[in-house]
Parts: sequence; C-alpha cells; structure tokens
Amino acid sequence: MDRYLWYAARGISREVFALSEQAIKLAEEPFSRVDLIREKRQLDVLAAFEKARVSESAFIAKTGYGYDDAGREQTEAVFAHAFGAEDALVRLQFSSGTHVIATCLRSLLAPGDEMLIVTGKPYDSFLPTLGRIENAKDGSLVNGAQQSRQSLSARGVKIRQIDLLGRGYPDLDAIGACIDPATRIVYIQKSRGYSDRRALLVEDIRSIVDTVRSVSGDVIVFVDHCYSEFVEMTEPPQVGADLIAGSLIKNPGSGIAPSGGYIAGRAHLIEEISEGMTAIGVGRHIGPSLGQSRLLLQGLYFAPTVTASSMKGAIHLALLFSLAGYSVTPEPDEERGDIVQIVHLGTPEKLETFCQAIQSAAPVDGFVTPIPAPMPGYDCDIIMASGSFIQGSTIELSADGPIRPPYDVYVQGGLTFENARLGAMMALERIRQPAPKY
Repeated sequence: MDRYLWYAARGISREVFALSEQAIKLAEEPFSRVDLIREKRQLDVLAAFEKARVSESAFIAKTGYGYDDAGREQTEAVFAHAFGAEDALVRLQFSSGTHVIATCLRSLLAPGDEMLIVTGKPYDSFLPTLGRIENAKDGSLVNGAQQSRQSLSARGVKIRQIDLLGRGYPDLDAIGACIDPATRIVYIQKSRGYSDRRALLVEDIRSIVDTVRSVSGDVIVFVDHCYSEFVEMTEPPQVGADLIAGSLIKNPGSGIAPSGGYIAGRAHLIEEISEGMTAIGVGRHIGPSLGQSRLLLQGLYFAPTVTASSMKGAIHLALLFSLAGYSVTPEPDEERGDIVQIVHLGTPEKLETFCQAIQSAAPVDGFVTPIPAPMPGYDCDIIMASGSFIQGSTIELSADGPIRPPYDVYVQGGLTFENARLGAMMALERIRQPAPKY
C-alpha cells in the first residue's frame, strides 16, 4: 500500500511527504515523552471525576439565577482536583482567557496595591487591561492610546515589570529585590504570546514561588495558564502557585466546550474572585450552567489526549520545517511548557501563504482564504487561520502571526495528529512553490 497516495490527493509532493516521514522517525523520543505525560494526566483526570462523584444529574439544565446547580458544582470540583487546587470556578459566561484574567485582577487588586509582572512584556491584547506599566521602556504599553478608566493603573493599581533573563529564565534575584509591602500579586505569563521567548516550565514556576515565599508569605502568585494545561506532568498549584486561570476554548476544552473559562487555586481567593465576578453576597452561587455541563466535563475528560495530539503536531511541524531549512522555536527535542510552535518565516508573503495553507487543511471553512486585518489590542495587522468547530478555538489546528518583522508564524492545536500533520505538510508545500508573477 502506497500511503503517499493519500496525501498526493491533497497536493502533497513526494519530496514533502518523504520529509514528513523522516520527521516522524526522528520524533520517536519526544513522542514517547508526550505519551508518558498523556498517560499520567489522563489517569489524573479520571481520578478527579471519581473524587468529585460526577453523576448524570450534572447534565440537567439550570436556568435563571442558577442556585444549587449540581452540574456547575460538580464541574468545578473536577477542575479543582484535576489541577491539584483547593477550589475552582468554571463558568460558561467567560468568553476568553483575557476575560478570565481581567476578572481575577479586578477582584483582587485595590487602589494602592502593586502587581509585579515577572515574565517581561505581556501579550498585546492584555495591555489595555493593565494600562500604564511604571518601568516599561515606553512608559505605557497601550500603544500611545488613551488609557481606559477601566484599566488597572487608572484605578490606582501600580504595575511594574521584570524582564526575563537572556535565555528566557526568570530573574529570581530581581524578583526577590522588587517585592515590597505594597506587592499584592506576582503575575506569571507561562506561555510566550507573540514573542520567541521560551514558555516557562512548572519547575520555573516553582523557583519563582520559592523566591516570593522567601520574602513574603502574603503575596499571591498568579499564573496565566493559557495554552499550558496538561502539557507537563504537574500543574502550577502543585508547586505552590496560588491561582491559575485559562480559557475553555484552549487545552481544557478539547474543541468540545462551547465557551467558558476557569480559575483554580486557594479557596479563599476563589471566594474573593467570585464576589468580583458577580456581586458581594451571591458570589459563586449564581450563574447557571444552562445545560452545558456535560460538554464542559467531556472537554476536560478528553483534554490530556487531545493536548498530546497537539503536542505531537507541534513536534512534527518543528522537525519538518527544520529539515526544510527553517529556524524554529522551540527546537524539536526541547522540553515544552505550552502547545505553541513558532516557525521563523522571514517574509510577510510566506506568513500569509503558511496561514492560508493551514486554513485549507481545516474541517470547517477550509475553502476560506484568510488575509491580514486589524485586530483590537494590536499595533499592526494580524493574520489568523482557524477553521474550527468552536470559534477561536486554539486547541484546534490554527496559525496566526502579526504582520511585522521578523514575520514569525505561531502554530498551535490539532484535535488529531493526522490533521496537524497534514496542515504542516500543506504549509511547507505552499511556501516552497515559487511566488506568482504579475
């Protein structure tokens, strides 16, 4: 049987197919590491369902206020156990990771408090929520726009930033020196955003936690966990982080959860955030599941396996493009802290072509041609490819990048390895073709 014929039907040349086959052979060791993580974390999730005593009653729809919503309560218990946390909030009403994180920060920070960002410049679309960062090179990281009265700095919160060291490791000495009595939150962005720095590992977070605790036992260590769930053997709360937060249209939703976000961590902080999320006095007790708990639970149940497929897709992509002569970040055999793979393409034409190829490999909207366009929160046009069952889902195969030097593409997701592999092959095939002459 000539397996190449399956791919030839999608326009893949013999040469690109052979490079992909070679990449898979070279991926044997990193694939085996991913499989070990998947096996352990899948068992962790199953144990979380058992501890939470999930029953069919969780699938009954609640409406209105949502009082005594069994589905919501069981779902939150499962998430807490799965992430090694004391408690969790899981709500369909959260629309993005930024929405979840903004809710946490607004709930926990009061005028006069300080937030210390210890992983360098945050991702672009989060900057308007922060407002003014005191020691940023440009003074303000909202691209010169007028700050919203809703931003943290406009509400009297002082925000400072510590850059990562040259190789992307946390500057522990600077972190320890910068914590003062006003410091309420040490903020960690685990994933890379639109930068080529390494994603932090859980062990990096442990070292930050230990440094913070050596100075103060009262500071909250908060981790933006988007793109990082189930990528490693353990999660940040298991090494002392006080809070993590993320989106259900990323890793923990498996392309099944229709929307939503989660927060997991210390029980007293979860209660405080719940009052900021809704209102004091009702807190977490309102907010109906609207009959969606089954989908949220199913998404979490499949998350370790789907995340593993995404990780294998990223490793194959890195190897394939490395064999074709491109620089990639992270390297194929590098330990990974998120699901994102960067390919350094070098030109806007290649960036557009790459994203268009990924779109054409999608099960939904595969006939659509993505083009660069303005996007709120960014200082340049962005091109995004995402033919997903859930709008904006980045655990499904997707690719995007800012139309600015060095023209890197950021690739993530893949509900199945086969889809991720095909997308990578189609992208390489397309960018190897000579540009049309006009």
